[in-house]
Order: sequence, then structure tokens, then C-alpha cells
Amino acid sequence: MSKKTLLISLVLVAAVGGGIAWWLLSQPGLPPGFAGGNGRLEAKEITIATKYPGRIKEVLADEGDTVNAGQVVAVIDTEPLEAQLREAEAQISGAQDNHRTAAADVAVKQSELNFASSQYKRSSELVKTGAVSTQERDVDFSRMEATRAALIGAQAQEVRAQSAIDAATATAERLKAEIKDNTLRSPVRARVQARMAEPGEVLGAGGRVLSVTDLSDVYMYVFLPATNAGKVALGSEARIVLDAIPDYPIRAVVSYVSPTAQFTPKTVETAEERRDLSFRVKLQLDKQRLRAYERLVKVGIPGMGYVRYDNSAVWPVALQPKPVDQTRWAAAGDTSRSE
Repeated sequence: MSKKTLLISLVLVAAVGGGIAWWLLSQPGLPPGFAGGNGRLEAKEITIATKYPGRIKEVLADEGDTVNAGQVVAVIDTEPLEAQLREAEAQISGAQDNHRTAAADVAVKQSELNFASSQYKRSSELVKTGAVSTQERDVDFSRMEATRAALIGAQAQEVRAQSAIDAATATAERLKAEIKDNTLRSPVRARVQARMAEPGEVLGAGGRVLSVTDLSDVYMYVFLPATNAGKVALGSEARIVLDAIPDYPIRAVVSYVSPTAQFTPKTVETAEERRDLSFRVKLQLDKQRLRAYERLVKVGIPGMGYVRYDNSAVWPVALQPKPVDQTRWAAAGDTSRSE
């Protein structure tokens, strides 16, 4: 074959290929009433950190692990706090003994006051008959008042003893709370993205131990042109199609539409689309159904998002959700670990 013939053949192939590509790209991808855009799966990221300074005793989760809400993921050494707690509990015990002693003293002083009051009352009656002198009556009065003062002092001592119990109890409760807070738990069902500290490390308050992804708050942002975004209402039905499972569309809803327009980000594939202003739209996955797709929830996985802005439009067959085949994913070699 001559070079001229080869060149002509290449030109014809390029022309035919270009024509086919133009025809494919010019076909409408979605029926009327729908809009779509590409994006990446995102999820709320949470950092599990220390509340108080301390040395890490154990880290019980590794990267890729799935942890439940309330599950212990790390433990900070609390030996110094436990020693302080024992001291506070001993102070409570001592204060309780002092309180019992003070209460008994109050009872004695109250009995003495009752007797002195009765004695003074009798003396006052007998003075009228002359059987008792006024001096004796005044002595009984002084004894009664002295006993009353002693009772007030004993009652004050009892109050101080109770205050000591309350103070030691408050200290013990604070220490128990600190000890509890040094056991780090996952606030939500999540997947561990990064392990930032290891046993033996000493961290300050707010020291990061684990970074996790909230498996109940997963979404995708897509950018829609103003002509479509203006028709999208909050709560509109949507679909997310991940590149990893293109034949399993996932139901979602529109939870946010940006109130201001912006230039389409560079992640949009075509330069023509990037020149247009667009609105950012958030597609939120249903929290109840998300569990079925949990094993494929990985931040950054690419896909497409589709929004129905006309409620009378019928979803295309290709975007109708299908039953999830978990065995297929397992066979694909999913390495996510779950307890």
C-alpha cells in the first residue's frame, strides 16, 4: 500500500470516527424533566480527639475498620486520675465520719439545752413563791443561754462536715467524668480513615487519635446550569450512579441548592461547560437505605448525579433502583472490615 493510499485511509477513518462521536455526543443523555452532572462521593468527616492531656494506652481501631456508635476506639492512661479518685473517696469517708460525730454532738447539746430550759422555767416559777432566789434564777438563765450557744456551735460544725462531704463528692464525680472521657468512643457508625496516634504517645488536650467517616451522612455535589438549577426544589428526587457499581443507581434527595451561581469547577469534563455559570446542588443519600451500600462508601469515589425537577417525568429504566447483590461485592474483593 502506498503512502498516499494509507494517508487517505487514515483520513477516512478519522472522519468516520469523528462523525460517530459527534452523533453520540449530540444525542440527549436524559429525557425532559431531568438534569445531571458528575461528582464525587463525599461524607462528613469526624476527628476523634482527646479531651484532656494524657498518654495513649490503647488504640482499638485500624484504618478501614467499621465502628459502631458508642464503640470504644481508644483508651487514655488514667492511672493518675484513679489515684486522685481514691484520695477523694477517702476524703468523703473521713468527712462522713466527722459529720456523724458532729450530728451526735448536736444531739447532746440539744438535750442539754432542753434540760437547762426546763430548769430555768422552774426557777422562774419558784422565784414568785420565794423558794428560789433571783440569783439562782439568773444562774439558770445563764446556763441555758450558754447551752444554746454551744448547740449553735455544734450545728455549725455539722454544716461544715456536710460541706466537706459535698466538696469531696464533687471532686470524685469530676474525676470519674474525666476517667470516663479518657475512654474514646465513636460518636456515630463510621469507617476509620486515618489512625493519627499510637500507644505510648502523649497528647495534649484536643490531640487527634482517629479520623473517621460518618456512614450515615453521605452525599454528592453536582453542578447544574442555571436553566436547570432554577427548577430544582429542595426534596426533589435524585439518583447517584457510582462508577464502581454503574448498574446500581442509588436513591437520593436534593438537600441543598446553592443560592449563588459560580463558575463550574475544573472537575467538569468539558471546557464549554466550565465556561458557564452553574449552581452547586447537594444530593443526600437516604440514611435508611444507605446501609445496603455501606461497603462501597468511600470518600472520593467518582460517579454521576441525576435530579428530577419535573415530578411528572418518569425515571428512565437505567436509573431505576435494583435489589442490591451483596455477594457480588464480596466477590469483588471488598477489604472493608466490620466487627
